[in-house]
Amino acid sequence: MLRTRVLLTAVGALCAMSLAPAARQAPAPPNFAALEAAVRQELTQTQAPGAAIAIVHGDRVIYTRGFGVANVETGEAMRPEMLFRLGSTTKMFTAAAVVLLAEQGKLSLTEPIGNHIKGLTPKLSALTAHQLLSHTSGILDEAPMFGSHDDEAMREEIGSWTDAKCFAEPGAVYSYSNPAYWLAGLLAETVGGRPFADQVATTLFAPLGMSKSTFRPTLAMTYPLAQGHELADGRMAIIRPAANNSASWPAGSIFSNVMDLSRWMTAFVNGGHLGGEQVLPPSMFAQLTTPRATIPGVANTYGYGVQVGTWRGLDVVEHTGSRAGYGSYIRMVPSQRFGVVVLANRTGVTMPRTATAAIEAVLNPSAAPVPAARTPVALTAADRARYRGTYSQGARQMVVDVKADALVLRQGTRETPMEPVEPHVFTAGGTRYVFVVDDAGAVQFLHSGGRSWRKVQ
Repeated sequence: MLRTRVLLTAVGALCAMSLAPAARQAPAPPNFAALEAAVRQELTQTQAPGAAIAIVHGDRVIYTRGFGVANVETGEAMRPEMLFRLGSTTKMFTAAAVVLLAEQGKLSLTEPIGNHIKGLTPKLSALTAHQLLSHTSGILDEAPMFGSHDDEAMREEIGSWTDAKCFAEPGAVYSYSNPAYWLAGLLAETVGGRPFADQVATTLFAPLGMSKSTFRPTLAMTYPLAQGHELADGRMAIIRPAANNSASWPAGSIFSNVMDLSRWMTAFVNGGHLGGEQVLPPSMFAQLTTPRATIPGVANTYGYGVQVGTWRGLDVVEHTGSRAGYGSYIRMVPSQRFGVVVLANRTGVTMPRTATAAIEAVLNPSAAPVPAARTPVALTAADRARYRGTYSQGARQMVVDVKADALVLRQGTRETPMEPVEPHVFTAGGTRYVFVVDDAGAVQFLHSGGRSWRKVQ
């Protein structure tokens, strides 16, 4: 009996050994060859000198690499630890800093900001953090790259604003606004009791272990730095002097690298968990990713500091960034605990095909949809009449006019035919324009490139 039991045990063990490899076999690691080919191709097409990329999946970084050069003059190779200036992906952090203060009970996202910031005009005082962070404040857009280097510049700049800074009523329309985020940054500074750069460093960078990230150029320059570039006289050149405007830091001026941003993405897609610890509250990330504003003509919505939507069967949270010398793209899929960041050192180069290749390498999304055949849209005389008019965002204006029973878009001395592609949606010179109408069908705004222009005539 004992011999039989031993034999059965041995046979069972052999069976278990033969089955175990199949049961426990780990998925094959991603093949990044197509991704790396996409990076090189996109660098060639955009003429960007270099880029750095990092991918997180689950709770770890699975890929980092630099491509090209950090400096066209020295030919120094790009490395993942090198700092870039992010541009508007900074807005994720500004929104997080404000929301974190709300989570701590120090402000309400729906109260007038004038409860905390004194000296604003009545219209600006009545705005809420919700409106600032969701781009529904009605504040016009601008992005001056050069300005003061002092911490006081943001408060001084905003203190000079009049109600003319608002081109639309709060809540009337989504319109991307960098100055709205300057004002959100001043709110974080005022309520937090520290200069904005220090508020973000203390409440976000430090808990996340983002040890090299900073708003301050004089600190960034002490670390390995990818120089910002742009074409000058037909050749790629370093931008000198480097752009800086501390008044606009909350809208797009973090210096960071893909290593630090991997820590941000890991916490983001894991509900604030990083390295086995709860470093930030999960409710903060939930606030950021809750849809807040409909973007005219776009399926995605805007949360706080991020666009939220679906792409090829995946839930996506993302933001791009562009500033003098640099471009960036952070794209996350929270349900898959995935994130990719791509940084480039040429103005406005965001590397979207590279980000797509990264998702394809790791997540194998559903096939790209086949574009539907375009159905011709006929314009009536009534349509032409209601679209015709002057559209304004502060002093800047666009004019939609009628010529030979067709619409044309006039910007300064340039005139471009407008082709209807679907109801209220046109293209002109390769750019998409959406007329925003009210419940009665009256045109209120013209929207393009994330910005809205109010119909004034």
